[in-house]
Amino acid sequence: MAKRLGRRARRILVTGGAGFLGSHLCDALISRGHSVICVDNFLTGKPDNIAHLMGHPRFEFIRHNVTHDLFIHGPLHAIMHFASPASPVDYLNYPIETLKVGALGTHKMLGLARAKGAVFFLASTSEVYGDPQVHPQREDYWGHVNPVGPRGVYDEAKRFGEALCMAYHKVHRIPVRLVRIFNVYGPRMQLRDGRAVPAFISAALNRKPFPVFGNGRQTRSFCYIDDMVDGLLRLLFSDYNGPVNIGNPQEISVLKMAQTIKRLTKSRCPIVHKGLPVDDPKVRQPDITLAKRLLGWSPRVSLEDGLSRTIRWFREERYEKRERTHEKK
Repeated sequence: MAKRLGRRARRILVTGGAGFLGSHLCDALISRGHSVICVDNFLTGKPDNIAHLMGHPRFEFIRHNVTHDLFIHGPLHAIMHFASPASPVDYLNYPIETLKVGALGTHKMLGLARAKGAVFFLASTSEVYGDPQVHPQREDYWGHVNPVGPRGVYDEAKRFGEALCMAYHKVHRIPVRLVRIFNVYGPRMQLRDGRAVPAFISAALNRKPFPVFGNGRQTRSFCYIDDMVDGLLRLLFSDYNGPVNIGNPQEISVLKMAQTIKRLTKSRCPIVHKGLPVDDPKVRQPDITLAKRLLGWSPRVSLEDGLSRTIRWFREERYEKRERTHEKK
């Protein structure tokens, strides 16, 4: 069943809408004239991320755990399922919650999409490729994942979610959109996130050594948040039901990223090497041929520009928090 949402104003539900990526998605939908129902239980999302949207006539917030039934009155044109711990720190701290939201949460939201006749959009991940043996990674690659390793709770939750979406699409004719998100960074990330960009910025701001796991030669591909949201919305308003990679194909080593952030922040602190985490992928780079052809999408923000914007936001946020603390005293 091919279904295109069209370009007129729609009513769209975003689960995990108070998270880093979800909150930017809510902003973009509102700015384009759509109505947004943001659902989050604040396990990892933050009220501050959506505080500026509260009171907007086209924004509604519901505090809810999507592993339980959710009833929505009125029409619903799309459900964008972004609820899940996404950083290594979070999904290692909440392994059962990660599996439940990927399985039960996806099931509940697909049921709601079926009841409403809505398009269902699943935020999947490049982690479905695991520690890949094919490079760069294309959508037709099945992956190399350890299901019982510490990262398996996140990897397998997303792989199951994709399988469940395709089952609903085939059996119930639900229109689905499956995005495999590669590393994304930008304002509203948590400094304690555990991923490379916030970890290195945190080290710089706190005048501490830059922690690089292993020899740092493992590679990643980093996409700025504005580019990512643009790709997500292009996919939402397409009529393609299969998985699509969205990410920046510019590959960079983790060590090079640490050196770049060290230079941009003018930090004098050293880079220190730590033990490599279990099942840490050696490479990660999206093949975005499909996104270019189907969506006319490719990233535009350069790495240095995106990092400069992100560093500036973290510095301002840190200053504002310090000022609020002084005011309370």
